[in-house]
Amino acid sequence: MGVKQFALGDYEQSTAKKRTRRERFLAEMEAVVPWKALINLIEPHYPKTSSKGGRPPYPLETMLRIHLMQQWYDLSDPAMEDALIEVATMRRFAGIALITDRIPDESTILSFRHLLRKTISACRFSRR
Repeated sequence: MGVKQFALGDYEQSTAKKRTRRERFLAEMEAVVPWKALINLIEPHYPKTSSKGGRPPYPLETMLRIHLMQQWYDLSDPAMEDALIEVATMRRFAGIALITDRIPDESTILSFRHLLRKTISACRFSRR
């Protein structure tokens, strides 16, 4: 993910001496999840910026990271949205800077999950 400008609270937490269980777990997931392969699989199905205008879609990698955290921590869509607002560790893992980036709302998180289901179905069907 690109370089982001983080808030003061993010900086304070990133300089803390002791890492939390969540930080250790997310660091491990950062290392073991095949990010590039998953992104390459989903990207052909992910919406592109429209020439008609409107808001551009959130970065695919950000949405994938949010989706996986939602599964790992068993969070509902509204709870995931709240966690991104409240928990700096989760924002950093998703690549969201609270100062400069928008946070996906619960309906955006739901829409991404639906897109993943369609993508998985399409991949299964095409392999038969």
